Amino acid sequence: MTELERNKWYKLDNAAKIIPGTTRGANTRVFRIACELFEEVDRTLLQAALDEALREFPYFNCVLRKGLFWYYLDGTDIQPVVTEDNQPACGPLYFPGRRNLLYKVTYFHNRINLEMFHVLADGTGAFRFLRRIIINYLRLAHDLPKADRADRSSTVEKSDDAFRRYYTKNKQKGQLKRFMATRAYQIKGQRDQNEQMHLIEGTVSAKEFLAAAHRFHTTAGIFMTSLFVKSVIDAMTMKDLKKPISISIPVDLRRFFPSVTSRNFFGVINVIIRAESRDMTLEEVIAKVSAPFKEQLSRENIEKTMNAYSAYERNVGIKMVPLFLKELGVQGLSTIAGTGVTASVSNIGVIEFPEAFEKYIKQFSPFMASLNIQLTTATYKDRMAFGFCSSFEECSVITGFFRYLTDLGIRVELATNDCDRQPADPKPEAAGKQKKKR
Repeated sequence: MTELERNKWYKLDNAAKIIPGTTRGANTRVFRIACELFEEVDRTLLQAALDEALREFPYFNCVLRKGLFWYYLDGTDIQPVVTEDNQPACGPLYFPGRRNLLYKVTYFHNRINLEMFHVLADGTGAFRFLRRIIINYLRLAHDLPKADRADRSSTVEKSDDAFRRYYTKNKQKGQLKRFMATRAYQIKGQRDQNEQMHLIEGTVSAKEFLAAAHRFHTTAGIFMTSLFVKSVIDAMTMKDLKKPISISIPVDLRRFFPSVTSRNFFGVINVIIRAESRDMTLEEVIAKVSAPFKEQLSRENIEKTMNAYSAYERNVGIKMVPLFLKELGVQGLSTIAGTGVTASVSNIGVIEFPEAFEKYIKQFSPFMASLNIQLTTATYKDRMAFGFCSSFEECSVITGFFRYLTDLGIRVELATNDCDRQPADPKPEAAGKQKKKR
């Protein structure tokens, strides 16, 4: 890191501003992206790959500091050290008052993990960093070509605040008020007393999953969300049916605005439905999920939501409020907003690598810490990984999701970070191999 980069500081982007004040307990706001190779990881080579990647992504080497009115990121010369993965997954990376890096790279046998505090980046931005680390590692391990045409962006473009770049003033704040007014169904279960995250990873054939979605005449994204909603409905009591199910779905704004930023740049759509009965068929659920999904997933609506959130940040009155008072307000609003969300479902999408590197990589698995449940998925070649992350020790919703997959004839391979038990078998004759992973 150069002297200029070490002394550089960054304003938090719009999405990152609310994160420090809402980080507490199991809600660490940390996500993990794991890459599983077909070979054991060499720690020395991984360290060299990380060091090289940081020359392209110096923005990530920052510490979080408090200002009078806002938090900000401050460049640091702290050097990240690759370690063996021996700590609870998605544990806290931000500690108030402590100057430490907001990400870490670990390994365990043939898996490489990148964990990152959401202040730095969203899943897409973090994956670009991990992608560079993996390419560097495999190039060093197997003398592969250095060229990577998929990412030719500069360090300045990688650290661009795309929210600020594409903000336009409007008066569309009604969406936020309606969202805050929703009192959604909350998933129930026994929470971990140590506030640690429980991860369950289910891997399926992407071709089989897409074929199943097409049998129901829908897309993979709507199909995944619908399967999850149906699993939630199955866990509800008759009394619970009075409450709406609200699924929060992050949307990568790079799909709508030309940007190669590695920082946060996402919007959110909320699919809110009411279950008519516990006997709703999957076809009926898909029909209910499809309508709000398609309605909200347009550039016009995404832009309105993005600008509405940005407008609060730019409000002169809010700007002048001291940080400690902002934090109290953010915590209160976050608690209220939390009652309006049942769970979150996110899709990193299809992951691609240069052809020379593909044969060394088995799959990618994403996870996002959550007080309730977050389902995150990523697809590499024909392996589609569903990563469930929650503070529940056990949850019938997760088991139900995988049972629906096996009922559709899709073979599921399960893994968990729980060392004291195997994941619940969704259907012994169809589930496939079960195993434990860190």
